[in-house]
Amino acid sequence: MTTDITREEFKQLEGRVDVLEHKGNRDKTIKSQILEQTRRNGDDLAAIKSCLDRVEAKLDGIDPTGLERKVDGLQRKIEDLAKNLPRIVADAVREVYRNGGGGRRKAG
Repeated sequence: MTTDITREEFKQLEGRVDVLEHKGNRDKTIKSQILEQTRRNGDDLAAIKSCLDRVEAKLDGIDPTGLERKVDGLQRKIEDLAKNLPRIVADAVREVYRNGGGGRRKAG
């Protein structure tokens, strides 16, 4: 059974096919871009994992109590410095004045 179609119907059908082809090509492009980005992300994640593995290996070799003692000692030194800093600055300023550095110079 054959059916004759008009030129107008053929043009409409041709237009619909063109739209579908364009949409299919766009979908292929999007899928390709997604695949490429996934590959890049996979490479980045592998690099991060490798770096993290190295950090973990270094941390595994450190005695946690020794590290804790070092941090505590550093904290005490910083607290001592903060407490003594005003006296240190005052002593330095007094020393400068004693050595004649605190007076004004005469314009000459």
